[in-house]
Amino acid sequence: MTPILVLLFGIHPASAEGTDLLYASITKTGGTLVHGLNKTVNWQITGRLASGSILTTAITILVLSYFAGESNSIGQIISTVLGFALILTAVALVFRKWILDFFARRFGEPSPSRTKWLTVALGAWLGVLVSLSSVGAGAIGVTVLLILYPRLPIAQIVGSDIAHAVPLTLIAGLGHWYLGDVNFVLLISLLVGSLPGIAIGSHIAARVPDKVLRPILAGTLAVVGGRLVA
Repeated sequence: MTPILVLLFGIHPASAEGTDLLYASITKTGGTLVHGLNKTVNWQITGRLASGSILTTAITILVLSYFAGESNSIGQIISTVLGFALILTAVALVFRKWILDFFARRFGEPSPSRTKWLTVALGAWLGVLVSLSSVGAGAIGVTVLLILYPRLPIAQIVGSDIAHAVPLTLIAGLGHWYLGDVNFVLLISLLVGSLPGIAIGSHIAARVPDKVLRPILAGTLAVVGGRLVA
């Protein structure tokens, strides 16, 4: 969403990101309700992620507020971080199986204590990354969680990641709102447009194989990410 707003609509990166974060907090709340009803949210994992991300999100917003007067510099930083985040997401999408196999062979399953603190550290990293780019809590977060919790059903991994994204994007979005980086007319337009978009996308995704969708999405992210970095 953020790169589309920046590259196609010419919206300032900070405003695009802040609007996208609040948009994501609303849409992911619906996803969390569905996963919660289906009992596919591991609230312990969600809590561990949030305990790391809430603090780093707040710190990142405070740092951005300190440099609030330097609009062009902040916009350039956000664009660059966003570009790298999109490229990392593309890599995670394409090479997820290879990455998981590599860590399984090299390190095996981590101990419960190490898993706990690595999950908190993952949350802290995502707090910074999402606050600066609005990207990272999806494919990157899920890939790392699959490494840390190889015995957990993937539905619970995805549900826990979506549930964590709600407080993460909400806090980051409110922080950007405080900085004046949220366009509410744009936010409402996105929410209205997302209703038919979700229906159409779900209809198509149910009929197109994952092996077709994944490379297309990864390739698009990589190209857009490269353009933002350049």
